[in-house]
Amino acid sequence: MLQHEQFDIPKIAAMSFDKGKAIDAVLEEIICKLQARGYRVAGYLQRETAETDSCCSITDLESIAKGTKIRISQALGPGARGCRLDGNGLAEASSALIGELEEGIDLLILNRFGKGESEGQGFRAVIQKAMELNIPVLTAVRDAYRASWEEFGGEYAQIISHDNNGGLDWCLSSLTSAQAAE
Repeated sequence: MLQHEQFDIPKIAAMSFDKGKAIDAVLEEIICKLQARGYRVAGYLQRETAETDSCCSITDLESIAKGTKIRISQALGPGARGCRLDGNGLAEASSALIGELEEGIDLLILNRFGKGESEGQGFRAVIQKAMELNIPVLTAVRDAYRASWEEFGGEYAQIISHDNNGGLDWCLSSLTSAQAAE
């Protein structure tokens, strides 16, 4: 759990969404609006690509700031059941993102707080680093991981509307507060 005394003005929020909801499209719209206002936004959006000779799609994370992609899915073969998440790909994405935070950004947007984060891995360290740097964080969380999100964020784990207006309003409010604290 995040500790209150660690941060000046912690700001983290997750947009609650149902499985199958195109949350990345909502996040992408928020990102475009923030970038149009001149904000420096970093993080990742999830991209799915259908694989014609496989039973499963390919999952990549696309860097918001740089446009580069990192593969986070692994082919387990036909008939395989279970998580296809590639922990090495997620670790690579996390490491790259820590570097972007240290270069200086205004807002961090992460595609999900999901299984990896619920298990103490994934982007948890990135979120903590952003908070240490007083960078607001917006992510998305499904109901299956909501309790883990709330446990991780403690009193700071806000849940907001999953529409683009709720997310954009939260971002603008958080950015204003973060800038006033500097």
